[in-house]
Amino acid sequence: MAALTPADTPSIAQARRLVVKIGSALLVDEHGLRRDWLSGLAADVAALRARGTDVVLVSSGSIALGRRILGLDPGVLPLEQSQAAAAVGQIQLAQGYQDVLGDYQVKTAQVLMTLSDTSNRRRYLNSRATLGTLLSFGVVPIVNENDTVATDEIRFGDNDRLAASIAVTIGADQLVLLSDVDGIYTANPKQDPNARHLAVVPQITQEIEAMAGDPISGLSKGGMKTKLLAAKVAVAGGCAMAIAEGTRQNPLQALVDGARASWFLPQGDPRAARKRWISGMKPQGQLEIDAGAVAALRSGKSLLPAGIVSVSGEFGRGEPVSVSGPDGRIIAKGLTRYTCEEARAIAGHRSGEISQILGYPGRAALIHRDDMVC
Repeated sequence: MAALTPADTPSIAQARRLVVKIGSALLVDEHGLRRDWLSGLAADVAALRARGTDVVLVSSGSIALGRRILGLDPGVLPLEQSQAAAAVGQIQLAQGYQDVLGDYQVKTAQVLMTLSDTSNRRRYLNSRATLGTLLSFGVVPIVNENDTVATDEIRFGDNDRLAASIAVTIGADQLVLLSDVDGIYTANPKQDPNARHLAVVPQITQEIEAMAGDPISGLSKGGMKTKLLAAKVAVAGGCAMAIAEGTRQNPLQALVDGARASWFLPQGDPRAARKRWISGMKPQGQLEIDAGAVAALRSGKSLLPAGIVSVSGEFGRGEPVSVSGPDGRIIAKGLTRYTCEEARAIAGHRSGEISQILGYPGRAALIHRDDMVC
């Protein structure tokens, strides 16, 4: 394998939208929540936001906190005990984040998700819209897997992959997995003194996958294998990903200052990756729009109900539809925020009339520009 160099290493100081995953072993010790460490992380997040970076935190720790409060024995817990521990721990975890980020006048929100929230198109769009709105308000969302209700069938199973899915969902350009290791090595550095650290991974090859080891920490379920799975998701979505050591105080600032990490380089940018994904979908219906709406789309605007002339086909929320102009030519494809029945009802009407027509509040755009390729 050719030598890898850090020449093109990304920097979170230039991140437009950053997702940070925090492992349980960093947040929780035998005494409970590590508030001093969490305060350092909060200072880092506040500094990044001051540079104009949107930040989303994907946090483990609820079960680890809850099991300590409930006095549960070490080891693997039955599902119902894991869910109970998560319910208890989530309150303390959310309060901890609110306290430390509040010291920097940073607002927080708790967002609980399961695998189905990103695999189901309608829930995916709702998650994307909610997280995007929170970020537009200057809020730092704290995302965790909803362990209180998730079963084995609807679990991510680790927050590394959850973080990668969130990064792709919101169009993040960088993802950082804070862990108890500073990256990937050619072999286990604890067993092989000749193991070499990889600063940059341009492509995840079979050789790279063979370097993955097993989990080290007793508090964390994710090992290097889950991190590589996360990296595959992230880079395919146009998002650079770093595996960085988080045990030090102010771990994100350390990364800004050049601390050692392994960066997985993205395949294109997030917007281009998302457009390719939408472009490859098979349309379930078609919207005919007027000349004014055609001009709006070509100038980069969203598709509003007022510009729709007719609706054909059967589709649900989040499903792909094609968009044609007055001459019948297809000019765009996108993910609709309304069902075919709703689209027919609001076609030709202004966005302000949607709630009166449908009997409940709706979104202003039928297809948002971020969910459309022209």
